[in-house]
Amino acid sequence: MNYTIRKAVKADVADMLRLVKELATYEKAPDAVEVSLAEMEADGFGPNAIYSAFISEMDGMIVGMALYYTKYSTWKGKAIYLDDIIVSEKYRRFGIGGKLFEEVVKAGKEMGVRKIDWQVLDWNEPAIQFYKKYNTVFTNEWVNCTLYKEQIQNAMERG
Repeated sequence: MNYTIRKAVKADVADMLRLVKELATYEKAPDAVEVSLAEMEADGFGPNAIYSAFISEMDGMIVGMALYYTKYSTWKGKAIYLDDIIVSEKYRRFGIGGKLFEEVVKAGKEMGVRKIDWQVLDWNEPAIQFYKKYNTVFTNEWVNCTLYKEQIQNAMERG
């Protein structure tokens, strides 16, 4: 199978959102996607872009993406957070995910980051096996914490 990997452009955002929704369905949360097309366009390609992405195309169709952004670690310095690698289900097992991951790693090297972080669901065995090929360090010493919109709105009232 022939495919290409390239930097995402604003015209790709509708397909990127399609992939995000496909991933949400795969992860058993089809109604959890709240981000809009306009938000993704502004957040990735507006004057204050906060993320970057790579796209995989096959036969003129976007079949995969890797979305990441720069973060900062007080202990390590500049880092990347890989938010998602998504490959449409029927295009998995062709090496696309690996090439997308390697593009993010390459971007990290070019940026001089000291680490790349991401999360994987504990039940997603295919993804875990994929990351093991890269000698990934899996850790369970950190607990994920989140404030969603409602908690953000109410956080100051609890203080």
